[in-house]
Amino acid sequence: MKTLFKAPVLRASLLALLLASGNLLSLAPAMAQSAIGKPALMLANVYHPGVVLADYWVSEKYDGVRGFWDGEKLLTRGGERVMAPAWFTAGWPKTPMDGEFWAGRGQFSRAVSTVRQQVPDDTAWRGMRFMVFDLPAQSGPFTERIPALNGLVSQIDKPWVVAVVQYRVASHAALQAQLKKTVKLGGEGLMLHRGDSLYKGLRNDDLLKVKTHEDAEARVVGHVAGKGKNSGRLGALLVEMPAEGGKPAQRFRLGTGFSDAQRQNPPPVGALVTYRYRGLNDSGIPRFASFMRVREDGI
Repeated sequence: MKTLFKAPVLRASLLALLLASGNLLSLAPAMAQSAIGKPALMLANVYHPGVVLADYWVSEKYDGVRGFWDGEKLLTRGGERVMAPAWFTAGWPKTPMDGEFWAGRGQFSRAVSTVRQQVPDDTAWRGMRFMVFDLPAQSGPFTERIPALNGLVSQIDKPWVVAVVQYRVASHAALQAQLKKTVKLGGEGLMLHRGDSLYKGLRNDDLLKVKTHEDAEARVVGHVAGKGKNSGRLGALLVEMPAEGGKPAQRFRLGTGFSDAQRQNPPPVGALVTYRYRGLNDSGIPRFASFMRVREDGI
């Protein structure tokens, strides 16, 4: 490890080459999975005060792996085939379902591990739930899709297929109180879904996420060697934020939030990582950014 960090540029170049050639299986096994076709899923923007809450339904934000049932097979957000046991989808209808593979509050890593397996672990899948929150092919606004979704899940009648509960809140204060309660119980946050919205496979304000902190994703472009107690291992990741809203891509160092094991074997160059932060500085760089986890390609 010490030798690698004495030549970070060489290490970064080598990893980038391995990524491009598809030879990085030992570092990122999920990258070996073949993409079938990326489904056009509705993606969320971030909630901000001033949103007319009377227009939205509220539900818990489940900390799992986004999943899509296309009527025949299960896929991740990135289009990777999810190899669930045959019993998990036995009897499911041809109707497409948008949802989340969920292993319980605080069990994100277990959910990811289970979904990534090319040979399904039957025992692990017994602890999984498919939390259904929309029907992409169903016509009509979301308010009308809710009863259709509930009826479909009732028809499936399996304990591991769950219709996400949707409800209303009267004010920003009530929303924040519900958020605080959910987080205290171990939940990740809340989601808002505009009642009169049609299903659109893009990111827009019809779907909003409500969390106690902001988070985003960035691509690892290099490693910075550590000093002092971190000598000989990772000091920080050099990451790049994607260009967005007419703003150019920007790079910054992500140096906190890592375990000892992650500093010893850091996310490789090319990996997509999720970080949390508290607002942006004047140059647009996240303030107090802290590493959360690697977001596997397709997950």
